[in-house]
Amino acid sequence: MSSRGDLAAVVETLRLAPSGGLIDADPADCALSLGVDGVAVSALMGEGASELLWATSGASTVLEDLQYTLGEGPGPDVANSCAAVLVPDLTKVPADRWPALLPQALRAGVEAVFCLPLHIGGACLGTLTLQCAAAGPLPERDLADAWIVANTLTSVLVRNAERWTATAEDGSDLYRAVVHQAAGMISVQAEVSLAEALLLLRAHAFRQGTPVVRAAEDVVARRVHFRNDGDEPGASGRRRDCTRP
Repeated sequence: MSSRGDLAAVVETLRLAPSGGLIDADPADCALSLGVDGVAVSALMGEGASELLWATSGASTVLEDLQYTLGEGPGPDVANSCAAVLVPDLTKVPADRWPALLPQALRAGVEAVFCLPLHIGGACLGTLTLQCAAAGPLPERDLADAWIVANTLTSVLVRNAERWTATAEDGSDLYRAVVHQAAGMISVQAEVSLAEALLLLRAHAFRQGTPVVRAAEDVVARRVHFRNDGDEPGASGRRRDCTRP
């Protein structure tokens, strides 16, 4: 059960001007105040990409990486709809809703997920995802508190828009910096847009059963190379293969 005293302290910490990253508060304190096992915040970057800004270690970070690699789940749904997705029991979700994510999320120890948009009107800036190891609804009071946190985080992103833009453009300090670097390399190798390059990288990671960050490291280290190999039915009428030297 959440404590309003704890929540007030978390929100106050979030509102303070950051001294380092965009979010300086402790995510574990935030999770405790909301009565959940973990929290994660991702910001949308366009071109089908998102960036993990803040998360508790363990299952929350794993869940964000899974959603990013697979391109499906509560986070992507919220990003597309700008509406909350509340799933109190993942075992009761139809298998065809998130066919690739569901079994892996359950294996990671996540049984309930509550994802809220960080938004201004109809513009979604990112997501706040709460996860629990045991199935069950989020009490109304904790959900109301989660919206307070989400709105505060939205304010943090807007207030620090210039810093976030500079960080995103530089890329070196991003959690998924290697993914963005790999997407750029694939874009050149396979002669596709950055958005298509990211899809190719995700597909390769899925086929290999590896996190997209690890697949990206292989591309950047030139252990994996994507090439345009002529005509084939499909995207842009071209075949794009992944090879290992």
